[in-house]
Amino acid sequence: MGKNKGKLIYQVCLGEQSKSKLYKRCIESVSAYCKKYDIVHYVQRKPRLKIMSHPVYGNRDKTAIAKHGNFLPIYEKENAFDLLEQYDQIAIIDADIYIRDTAPNIFEEMSCNCAFGAVVERDMPINKEYKKKIFQYSAMQYARLGDLFNSDYNNLGYKFYNMGLIVLNCEKFKPYLKGKEARAFLLQPDFTRFVDGEGAWKWSTDQTLLNYFLRRDKVPTKDLDWRWNGLYSANTRIDECYFVHFFLKDKLPKRGENVEELMELI
Repeated sequence: MGKNKGKLIYQVCLGEQSKSKLYKRCIESVSAYCKKYDIVHYVQRKPRLKIMSHPVYGNRDKTAIAKHGNFLPIYEKENAFDLLEQYDQIAIIDADIYIRDTAPNIFEEMSCNCAFGAVVERDMPINKEYKKKIFQYSAMQYARLGDLFNSDYNNLGYKFYNMGLIVLNCEKFKPYLKGKEARAFLLQPDFTRFVDGEGAWKWSTDQTLLNYFLRRDKVPTKDLDWRWNGLYSANTRIDECYFVHFFLKDKLPKRGENVEELMELI
């Protein structure tokens, strides 16, 4: 990589998320982790890209979008793509991920020729109920994308990365942006259907767009160990996970605000 430019963990925490006790605790754990391994930690608190679905043809929930000023906060973390020149490696971590103080340095997992690393959701040790959910979810999100995903289809569904945790080797990843800044990257014509929420993509986050991009552009990827992204309430071995992902916050008891109880349960 040449001269060491350092490592960055990038997070986004906007609006109501900033008031959450759970998000605060999770971000604090990331901050402590960064201090331990001499990693730069940045939390984006205000929207910048403000990606919008089409006001007429877009299929997104208009009421939900209105709460965020008519833009889609799910695409804000791609701001990190504009920082590739400044760092050797960047991890983009959702604000609802808690890092154990015993967790090893994730950047050492990406000492490879790959550009992009994340955890494959169907490869996680998950319970039967959630296996059914991701089987159905993967069909809704990826079946329409044809041959790009069909080659990896099996009895657990389509292979896709959970984008709650992303690790980039910056020099390797940068060429795949083809000189585009984050906003231009997301506004590519081929991504419009995801941003607008066409069909079942109405419920998609940046996850579907990024999984499509990785395959379309043949980005060299690494399947990270499942312990780096433990889906709380779905993972059957959550006590072994380095990073605990409190996804689907609204479905947690007390919407995840019983932080001390949650910490005891993991």
